[in-house]
Amino acid sequence: MPNVNSELQTTKYRNIVLDLGDGLETNARLNLPAVGIGPFPGVLLVPGSGTTDMNETAGYLRLDNETGSLVYPSARPFFDIAQYLSERGYAVLQYDKRGFGANMTILDNNVWGNITVDLLVQDAQKAFDLLTKQPEVDSDRISVIGHSEGTTVVPRIAINNSDKVVNIVLMGTLAQNLEEIGNYQILVPVTYAHEVLDQDNDGFIMIKEASKDPVFTSLVGDLSFLLTQYNTSLNETTERIDPQYDVNNDTFISIENELKPRLLEKLESYSVVTTGEKCNALVAPCPIWLNSHFALAPNLEIIGNVPTNVSILILQGENDADTPIQQAFLLQQKLTELKHPDHSLITYQDLGHLFYPSSKWVTAIGGPIEREVLEDLFQWISDPLRDLR
Repeated sequence: MPNVNSELQTTKYRNIVLDLGDGLETNARLNLPAVGIGPFPGVLLVPGSGTTDMNETAGYLRLDNETGSLVYPSARPFFDIAQYLSERGYAVLQYDKRGFGANMTILDNNVWGNITVDLLVQDAQKAFDLLTKQPEVDSDRISVIGHSEGTTVVPRIAINNSDKVVNIVLMGTLAQNLEEIGNYQILVPVTYAHEVLDQDNDGFIMIKEASKDPVFTSLVGDLSFLLTQYNTSLNETTERIDPQYDVNNDTFISIENELKPRLLEKLESYSVVTTGEKCNALVAPCPIWLNSHFALAPNLEIIGNVPTNVSILILQGENDADTPIQQAFLLQQKLTELKHPDHSLITYQDLGHLFYPSSKWVTAIGGPIEREVLEDLFQWISDPLRDLR
């Protein structure tokens, strides 16, 4: 006998156009419980960096050849969160980042190439204001959840709206400035080379072996071709490409003297603004955005300005390859030092930046979010004792 309850609708949603000012708009969606008229406690989702839509979709949509229906990638962290919370009595607002739309589409290169952190904070504030004005939302009970880059935005929203924000949640958080995080991220191949590839512990790795290692090549991308230092032409003659990074003129790479300097140069090149050159965010970070982060006061400096009546939850995967777990520890230590009255840190073994099982070297692009993460998030923000504070 079929399950007659299997098709019951547990959520509903309303599409909204979010006015960002200066003639710029973006798409938003308000997710609501299927039953009841509210007012429901509200949740705002603030997305992470890069080409990120309202669902934080990791990958492209495709059409099923047989049914003609859309097939979504399994990794949609904010879709998972919005559905889980709205099923349980919350009104959840999501929004596309400025200049970006569904299916990894940059709608306006000029808008996208000129994004700064200040603009992202302004956009989040406008989304917050939109959420609080919805008739189904209790504007005095708002939780703001940020992921990755969004964790630099969320504390600022809490500071500016302490009369309405009751909780903030930082998922895959940054504690330090993106300059420090950028140095960590760009040098992950160096750590991998030392710990995995350099089996003799002599500080060198073989070019041939390194170029065949799938993890190493995924970390360095096209850089692996540059680091071979040799180019075989059609007549099979071999020429050195760039002797600066092959100081030994051999088939080995010095991890510290050849690989590391090249990676640091790569990071530095990302921040160079070239007049008339458009940023391709699908290839590399936009320099205007990156420089705005380099100038930003980090969470460690501003977290003390979050009012004591705002509760703070940090959720962190222990295998996060993008914002390492040490960032969460630093922020937890700071909150403890400040004696913030209600802050918690929950970590998850084997989970990565998208809160899906992942190695510590490369973020696995998969989903959905592990159930225990969603359960912990819901239980924490819905704790009745927290509402009484």
